[in-house]
Amino acid sequence: MKKTTIYIVYLLLIFYLVGCSTGDSSDNHPASITEQNHKEIEGNFLASIQPVETSISIASVGDLLIHSRVYDDAEQADGTYNFLPMFEEVQAYLKEPTITMANQETIMGGKEIGLSTYPQFNSPFELGDNLKELGVDIVTMANNHTLDRGEIAIQNAIGYYDKIGMLYTGSFKDEEDQKQIRVIEEEGIRVSFLSYTYGTNGIPVPEGKDYLVNLIDKELMEREIKEAEQLSDIIVVSLHFGNEYERLPNNEQRSLAQFVADLGVDVVIGHHPHVLQPVDWVEGKEGNQMLIAYSLGNFLSGQDKLYRQIGGIFNFEVTKTTDRKGDTFEVHSPSMLPTFVHHERINGKMRNYSIIPMKDISNQHLNDAKGHYEEIKNHLSQFTDIDFME
Repeated sequence: MKKTTIYIVYLLLIFYLVGCSTGDSSDNHPASITEQNHKEIEGNFLASIQPVETSISIASVGDLLIHSRVYDDAEQADGTYNFLPMFEEVQAYLKEPTITMANQETIMGGKEIGLSTYPQFNSPFELGDNLKELGVDIVTMANNHTLDRGEIAIQNAIGYYDKIGMLYTGSFKDEEDQKQIRVIEEEGIRVSFLSYTYGTNGIPVPEGKDYLVNLIDKELMEREIKEAEQLSDIIVVSLHFGNEYERLPNNEQRSLAQFVADLGVDVVIGHHPHVLQPVDWVEGKEGNQMLIAYSLGNFLSGQDKLYRQIGGIFNFEVTKTTDRKGDTFEVHSPSMLPTFVHHERINGKMRNYSIIPMKDISNQHLNDAKGHYEEIKNHLSQFTDIDFME
């Protein structure tokens, strides 16, 4: 029942009672009501209102690490780039959630400054167009490669995201831009998105331009998280942290997770190890429960070691419950779609990159495919139970 309808019914009830109270006072059974009667009637009426629930789903994917062999495979005859065929088998899982976010590991500075690969990446603008078409709503930009190609690449990327209407966080065009906490509202649920990285591969942040990349700085994080708490109902923080290629979180990751849980963060999405790490719940100091995916691995990359070819689409639900006491919000139902980056070697070159749900791969894609899939499911759920999209 809509709130306006509730108010109308309530007012009609009051009018009726007031009308009854105007009867003849000489009646042996007066219809007037006392303040206590009024409170009892109001309480009984409000108690009869059923809680109203609304829910949204949020999805996140791991690193988009665009090596030259990946963008070469996406290059078209006319010199443009099209990555869409690589996402064909997972596009429905990206479009279906209410909000979808992605970690853009390689800066999208565009072809005009020269595309580049490891160790200093630069990706084509068309990747942003493709992500937008696939249903991605926001990209995180704070990672160890943010400064790979300097400020010009960052400004180019942000300018293009603005052009196509793609939200971004973790790297900003100026101080004013950095002050604007990114909030997406759907179904009356406001979700804020923050993003931070452990460092930038030794490349110094230009003096006076800290806004170019959010570093993991506890003072900055606490300030922004408190601001996000005032602006939104749910806070999602992306953390670029951990050790590369390690499949379990280290003590530093756990410590930082506890820090943000104590600040009231609802969800943490981890990146950087390039391999999947488990999902868990962390209890904050106020008894709040924070959901964390320590690392979502590589979603699309040119890396070719087994675990570096495995990533995932991480999903969770947010439910808003409205009752006579107000609104409450719950993060629940974490689930994962493990994915595998498959490619072929043709004439000595890597071609036909595609992201395939692990549930659908066969031994033609990977020897003992089903065995690897079961191992990944056990690995991801060793800290807490999660569902897997079948």
